[in-house]
Amino acid sequence: MTERKAFQLRISAEILAATQRWADDELRSLNAQIEYVLRDALRKAGRLQKPDGQNPEDEP
Repeated sequence: MTERKAFQLRISAEILAATQRWADDELRSLNAQIEYVLRDALRKAGRLQKPDGQNPEDEP
């Protein structure tokens, strides 16, 4: 199982409210929605390691 770490996040009230509405629409918690959005952005940017531990930037 993936290790989880807690940290504080400073975020504008407008962004927080919009993210909460989005999470409600997707039937996720606010925390899960933030993690989903970050994971998707990291994957699209090629910054998230593949499950086998390989970084996509390491490929030839």
